[in-house]
Amino acid sequence: MIKVEGFNKAKGLLSRKNYWESFTSSEEEEVVERIIADVRNRGDEAVFNYTRKLDGVELGSLEVSKNEILSAYNEIDKELISALELAAGKIHAFHSALQRRITNMAKQSRTIDKYLGQQIHSLDRVGLYVPGGTAAYPSTALMMAIPASVAGVGEIIMTSPPAKGGKIPAATLVAADIASVNRLFKVGGAQAIAALAFGTQSIPKVDKICGPGNIFVTLAKKRVYGVVAIDGLEGPSEAVIIADNTANPVLCAADLLAQAEHDPSASVILLTTSAELANQVDKEIAKQLTRLKRHSIATQAINAGMIVLVDYVDQAVELANLFAPEHLSLMVSQASSLIDKIHNVGCIFVGENSPIVLGDYVAGPSHVLPTGGSARFSSPLSVTSFLKFSNIVALDEIAMRELSQAAIVIAKAEGLDGHALAVEERLSQLSHHCESGADQSHVI
Repeated sequence: MIKVEGFNKAKGLLSRKNYWESFTSSEEEEVVERIIADVRNRGDEAVFNYTRKLDGVELGSLEVSKNEILSAYNEIDKELISALELAAGKIHAFHSALQRRITNMAKQSRTIDKYLGQQIHSLDRVGLYVPGGTAAYPSTALMMAIPASVAGVGEIIMTSPPAKGGKIPAATLVAADIASVNRLFKVGGAQAIAALAFGTQSIPKVDKICGPGNIFVTLAKKRVYGVVAIDGLEGPSEAVIIADNTANPVLCAADLLAQAEHDPSASVILLTTSAELANQVDKEIAKQLTRLKRHSIATQAINAGMIVLVDYVDQAVELANLFAPEHLSLMVSQASSLIDKIHNVGCIFVGENSPIVLGDYVAGPSHVLPTGGSARFSSPLSVTSFLKFSNIVALDEIAMRELSQAAIVIAKAEGLDGHALAVEERLSQLSHHCESGADQSHVI
């Protein structure tokens, strides 16, 4: 890992550049444009073609059948099924608690005052993208579909790329079933995003697309935004650890490596006040690397990672807020005292008993988190990702009269005479036809 000493030097290195410009090229964007246009024009025919051409898979049908899902339960260990069910329970409990808060808020905001309010609705149909092909990510299926289900989404559609045998990994199918996914399709890449955005003969058009994927998936989500909503543009995994001299170097190294094995482009950073800990963690990383099956991938990420030595923990917190990481682990004494100082992060893990890995799988909050510095303005996927808010204005005559003159003045200042006239006509009608003592109030 790259060793950096000093707050100011680290500040320059951790300032985010334009993330997507550094990871994309005009050639990739042109490929995505062509795929989206083709799927939009030819529908299923184009999807079948790209699945054959890019995934090397000849499909008979795009949709996963009920029999395929039932068979999947017999293809994986019972222990894995139990683990997925446990994780599903934790995820459901966390998001159900959030939903109850939102429901209470909705009741209160329905009548913010006598005349104003808000109503909350769940989305009608969402599309969830689960990466796959050479690997299985059942946890991602759970982490997206369960919040959508708890939020009350009308129909949950999931897509995932097929493996060479033409099937989605059995573990992903089981997870989707546990999470109450309504329909599941064997489609990956930019073609899956295009199909969800515009609809095909088999795949229905959705209102919002969520989920991580490779650069082509991410560019496709960026391109279709506006036709549909998206959760964000997820990039490679990120882990920042803030540690002092009380931290366990073995655990610090293990947590950094756990995220490094995701992707060669993963960002792994240790911010510490202890030079001794920095050296111990560096040695531990070298030792533990040899035990990983994904040694090559993790090594690339680790070689680009950083160990930053600062004078004070508050400096480490400032650097973390500057970098705005996906995951932030607090491995310091009295770790909970730092929580209120942290503003830009996807998920905070407090103390050595809260490893990032448990957040990846079973703690409860979704592991679909903002990356690339977008934690400065974005939030983790949750039930709120599948809700929309509408404002309500229900004025009575008295309130309308009180507000009208100001509205007329502003409308005329903006050169919008029609706006002013719409209010003036009401005032004119009232002056001629208002019945004395009539109750014209509205109830929300």
